[in-house]
Formats: sequence, C-alpha cells, structure tokens
Amino acid sequence: MGSPPRPLLTLTLLALLLTPALALDWPFEDLWPRHHKKAQIDGKIKTIVLLVMENRSFDHMVGWLKRLNPEIDGLTGEESNPERARDPNSPRVFVSDDAEYVDPDPGHSFQAIQEEVFGGMDADLKKQDPPPMNGFVQNANNMFTGFGRRVMSAFRPEVVSSLTSLAMEFALFDRWFAAVPSSTQPNRLYIHSATSHGATWNDKKELTHGFPQKTIFDSIEESGLSFGVYFANLPSTLFFRNLRTVRRAFNFHAFDLFFNHAKRGVLPNYVILEPRYFDLPDFPANDDHPSHDVAEGQKMLKKVYEALRASPQWDESLLLVTYDEHGGFFDHVPTPVTGIPNPDGITGPPPFNFGFDRLGVRVATLAISPWVEKGTVVHEPRLKPSPSSQFEHSSIPATVKKLFNLSSDFLTKRDAWAATFEDLFTLRDTPRTDCPMTLPDPPKALRHSAPTGNGPLSEWQEELVQLAAQLTEDPVYLYGMFGQPPMNVKQAAAYVESQVLTFLEKQRVQLSELEAFGSDVTPRVEAVGKRPDQVVRSR
Repeated sequence: MGSPPRPLLTLTLLALLLTPALALDWPFEDLWPRHHKKAQIDGKIKTIVLLVMENRSFDHMVGWLKRLNPEIDGLTGEESNPERARDPNSPRVFVSDDAEYVDPDPGHSFQAIQEEVFGGMDADLKKQDPPPMNGFVQNANNMFTGFGRRVMSAFRPEVVSSLTSLAMEFALFDRWFAAVPSSTQPNRLYIHSATSHGATWNDKKELTHGFPQKTIFDSIEESGLSFGVYFANLPSTLFFRNLRTVRRAFNFHAFDLFFNHAKRGVLPNYVILEPRYFDLPDFPANDDHPSHDVAEGQKMLKKVYEALRASPQWDESLLLVTYDEHGGFFDHVPTPVTGIPNPDGITGPPPFNFGFDRLGVRVATLAISPWVEKGTVVHEPRLKPSPSSQFEHSSIPATVKKLFNLSSDFLTKRDAWAATFEDLFTLRDTPRTDCPMTLPDPPKALRHSAPTGNGPLSEWQEELVQLAAQLTEDPVYLYGMFGQPPMNVKQAAAYVESQVLTFLEKQRVQLSELEAFGSDVTPRVEAVGKRPDQVVRSR
C-alpha cells in the first residue's frame, strides 16, 4: 500500500487529535495485520497477556483469601508491627480487614523500603536474614500520625471480587516478589528486561535518552513472533530506547482496541496492557496506585478477563496479572536477601550504591489460563535454575522465553537465575471447559467522592510527563517542569495523551512512507511538541 497524499495526511492527523478511543488505529487498521503476523508456536500457550498493576502488597490485596483457601500463605489476624521497630516494649498495630480507600500514598522509596523491611537504615540491620519486616508502621507514622494503621489494613475478599474469583479459579503465587526494593520505574524495567540498568529511582538522564538494554520485545521479534502494547494514557514501555524507533510504530494501540482484537482473535503473541494512570472525573484511574480507587481496577480486570475468555484465542492464552511493587503496604513474608545475582554488573548511584542483590516485597501474581488447574496455589518454585532461585518479576521474561521457545539467550544474569513456571501448563492434556464466562460485579466505588483531577502529580505521573516531553522533544517540559506552574492531574493527562498521539502518528506516517519507497525503517522520527493548552484530550 502506498503512502497517503500529503493533504490527506494533514487531515488524518487533525482527525486523530479529535477522535476518541480508536484514534491510534484509524485509518491504519488495514495495515495492522501486516505488522502483526502471528507466528505458529509449538506449545499450548500461544498468546500471553500481561497486566501490571500498581503499588499494593500481597497481604494488602489478597492476604485474607486465606479464609477461603487455608493453603494460601496469607493473613491469620495475628500479624502485627511495632510502632517503634527497635523498641521491644513498643505498642503494636495488628492487621485488619477494613482497607478501603487509601490516601495519601504510603512510602515506597528505596530508603522507605529498607526501613519497612529491616526496621531502620543502619547498616547492621541489613545483615538480618531473614529480615524482620517490622518497619511498616514506623515508616508510615513518620509520614502522618496514625497512618500505620492504614498500611496494616487489607481488603476483604468480596471487596476485591475480581482478584478473588480469579485466584479461586486459576493459579495464585504466594511467593512472588518485586525484583527491586524500590519504586515503580525500576520494577517495571525488570518486568520487560530483567534489569533496571542501575536505576534504583527516577533517573532523569536515562528517562530522557531512553534505557538502552535489550528487552523481551527484542527477543520475541528475533524469533519471528509479534507483540503489542495497549495503553490508556501513555505506554511506559517507551522508557526503553529501542521501542521508540519508527519500525515499532504499529506495536502500540489504544487500550480499547484490545477488546476489539480479542473478539476478532487477532491478538499478537505477547500483549502488554497499560491501564489508566491518571485519575479524572470521567475516566478514573484503574491502575490501583494509591490514592486511586481499587474498585476501578477490579472493574477493568473483570472486563479484560471476560474479553479474553470470550475470544477465539482463549484456549491458547495465558493472562498474567501482577503488581509492580508493594507501595508501602505491609506484607508478612520475609523478602529474600541472599543468593540474588546482580543482572549486569551495574550498581546503583551514590549514596546507597545498591548492588541489586536482594528482592523487593512480596506482591500478588496470578496465572489465568484454561491450562491451569482450578484453585492452584504456587508456593516455592519447582523449576529453579539455581538453589536460591525465586519467583520475581524477571520470571516473566524467563518464562516467556521457555513457553515461546525463543531462540535468543536470556536477557541478563537475573532472568537466567529466576524461577520459571511453565510447568503449570503441563498437568492437562486438554484445556478446561469449566472456566467462568463472567466474574462477579465489584463494588461501584470505595471512595466517597469522585476524582476532580485537580490534585498534584505523584512521582510516577511526573515521570510519565517527562517521558511524554521527550517523545516530542518539547523544550518546555523536557528536563522537568522548572519555571512552569505545576501541572495538576487533569492537565498532565491531557499533555501526555496529546504528546504520545503526536509521536505515534508521525511515526506511522513516516513508516508508511518509508515502506512505500522500500527505505530503511529504523531511524527515529522527530515530532513537534505541544503545550497542554494547545491540545484536545483524546478519550
């Protein structure tokens, strides 16, 4: 197909800025199959869908599922934390089942997590193995008086009904840990590349230039397979430099296209779902990040599962659901601190110089597939490349490599070490036929008022704004919002959606033109940035 004439391109781009939901795939939908040819895989699992939620611990989200299945290493009600971690006579705060709407956001920086896990920042405390997990209340109370009770609270099973139903119907891992004892960005990098390239927190230089390491997406393409990223606001996978190239322009889609593609049975081999990260009146965030309403995440999870369950691809699919990190919420299972390899020899920056030799706090992870036996609880891994191997986020690219029989080597020493779970799908000769078609309706809302979009940005949202500025090389916001009035959530959402739309559509136009002339399709596309007050928000 030749490139559209220039006047048509101009009209097309204008229409895209004004068109909701499907904007990122029209009018290029007829080109979509050419860029997503799905290769045949000799195995039961041919489509993997990955949904990564935000900032909640295992105990906080699903700890009380132990009431429904005693095999789960969850909560009994006896778990507690002292108000002062190093005081043996300190009053204690016990876990509760009254978690609802949590505001503000608990501490989950590298320093905060060290205090939560070891009880303080002293060097000698880090020698504790296993760590006591006794500093959650202390850290929270140092933020706000009485906040410790909130981080010790957990959801009743009926409140998180989608997670509960899926855990009871499929497989729940109760020994899965974040890859890094740090915040969102480093852990999301591990999920896709088994390293954070030395990042233990927001690294503005790397954010600006893009992280350079090889990703699981590269390995998938090297084996002739396909991947797609379906996003609501902005795809955080664009933190990787390699995903910003012109030839990747058709790997990104509006989130709602997932449901269309699932219905048609044309999902690529590897699917990444990126939920709404910004909390707006008409479009509330559904990523579970505090202070976002967990009920919205449950609604989205229900919709995703039901779409995949009704898809022609269901019998060959695996839906993985996990959380990037614990978000400062209590978990009672000690974090592994020994036998964890540094992935690539890179240490973190001063003053901590972290060696990436211990894991983060435990998070809930589910494997959902008709090839998984009902009510499976996965404890310690059976497939361990090393005696110290654990389930952690690097287990995802490691298992994708095994399930898809990828020809590439492991990405780093970390995914080569990480435990894998392909054995879950070997117990059956045929897929189950009793998997529910629908899930129970979750609560309508857990908070008492709708979001306004007028609040300040979280650190994660600020990073997304900076990423959006880099994509279009917007000089105003590229190196942080210095000298500019702070954006609120509503303004930031409009900005990032406009910038990524501009970036991807210019990428697609150039890719179409290059292909029409048989040209190289690897160079970066330059795009012109826009200010938030100059754009119309895509829905």
